[in-house]
Order: sequence, then C-alpha cells, then structure tokens
Amino acid sequence: MKRQKSFGCNFIATGHYAKTEYNDKYKRWVLKKSNAGKKDQSYVLWSIPKDLIEHIIFPLSDFENKDEIRKIASDRNLKVANKPDSEDICFIPDGNYKRFLENNSDIKPKEGNIVNLEGKVLGKHTGLYNYTIGQRKGLGISNLVPLFVLGFNKEKNEVIVGEEDKLYKKEILVKDINLLLVDDIIDWLDVKVKTRYSSKEAKAKIIKEGEKIKVIFEEPQRAITPGQSAVFYVGDIVLRRWKNYIKSFLHIIISKKLDKSINSFFLIII
Repeated sequence: MKRQKSFGCNFIATGHYAKTEYNDKYKRWVLKKSNAGKKDQSYVLWSIPKDLIEHIIFPLSDFENKDEIRKIASDRNLKVANKPDSEDICFIPDGNYKRFLENNSDIKPKEGNIVNLEGKVLGKHTGLYNYTIGQRKGLGISNLVPLFVLGFNKEKNEVIVGEEDKLYKKEILVKDINLLLVDDIIDWLDVKVKTRYSSKEAKAKIIKEGEKIKVIFEEPQRAITPGQSAVFYVGDIVLRRWKNYIKSFLHIIISKKLDKSINSFFLIII
C-alpha cells in the first residue's frame, strides 16, 4: 500500500482469484469468492489491510479456469502463457521447506521423544518442524492400530501421537477479533468455515464470548492445527479470518465503498 501511494496510484490490480463488490445488505464493499472454484484464493487473502480492499481490483474474478487465462496470454504472445502452475511455496522452488528453514533460520534438527497421550515414549523424532498434525507416515513407530500426530509439547520437545479419532474437534475458541463485516456478534451466527486452503467448507455456528469467539461445528473437523488459517464465510462473502486459540489471530477481510473514477491510476501486481 505504501508503494501504491508513492506511485500516486488509486488502485492495485492483482492476479488472485477473488472478487470485490459493494453489498447493499451490509452497506459496504466485501471480499467474495471468485468464479474459479477450487482455484479460488479468497482464503489466502486474510492479511490484506481493510483500508486496502477498497483499492484492489481482481481482473480474474469472473474467469472459471486458468485455461481461459492462458489463451488470452497466448493470443497476445506473452511468455507466461505456458508457465507451469505454482503448487507449493513460491519462494521455495524445490518444495523442500525443511532445508529452507535450516538454511535461513536458527532452526536446526533436534531429536526428541515421540509419546502417546499418557506420556509413554514410543520412539524418537528428528525435530518438531518435520511433523504436522494429522501426519501418519514417517513416524518410524509401530503399533497395533495406526497412530497420528495429535500435537506437540515444545517445552519437552515431544511429538504427541494417538489414534485417529482424537484428531477430530467439534468446538474451538478463537481470539484477537477484528470484525469488519458486522460491528459485533450479539447472537449465534451461521457460517461456513475453511480451516485449510484445500479443505471443504464446514457448517458452524459462532458466538462472541467476552473477547473471544466460540465456534461449534455441525460435524467434528479433522486435524485443526494451531497457526493454520481458517476463514469464515457468509454465503460467498469472506466474514473473517482467524487462527485457533493457541497463538491465534483473527482478521476479517471486508472493504468500504469506493467511488472508482475513470481517471484513476493502477498499480499492477504480477
């Protein structure tokens, strides 16, 4: 946004699959899902500052697939027409995030115990950052029934494992609330929630409890992970974003009305 202002630009155009429009019901500009289905990126746009939403334009919002975009690029002889899709972290081309962390931070492999919920040691791990909640493969332990990563004890440097049914949660608490679509939540509100970029939306009810938000899912959800973003939707409108109660953060992505002038300047993000 600082760069936009320094260039004297009123708008930023970016190639994300998302949509903004003015909503008469809420009397404000809102961030919505695009028409791109599984490629929709409204989920990942939680960090956009609320005062920037009204200045952002998504030219790809109404396209349903990338083939349409590639054809437009090809017709104009653009080199990016056949550029492979980016499936992983864009700044880690080889996808080896473990090596990236080791080479670019003070995180180094530190062996510790793999334990069950009772604290019994079942094996050894090679560093907490090498594991994720819900993981089954690569644990190097044997058991009569499959075991999955349930969580971590950072103080003891332990990976905690258990049976799959322990991965499911029906309720969570979130904090650090920043409401944008509504000014307050004074009664139960029906929403749909995505807890991962690739996950399906899950029906839930939310209510404010003091300075926190309580979320009750209609059906228990698997492997909800501290630090993983989750987004609430009302219909196809983004209501808010949060991370769950442990090290949580809530951010709602809704904008204000903007009178878009034909004389406006644009900053295009590629």
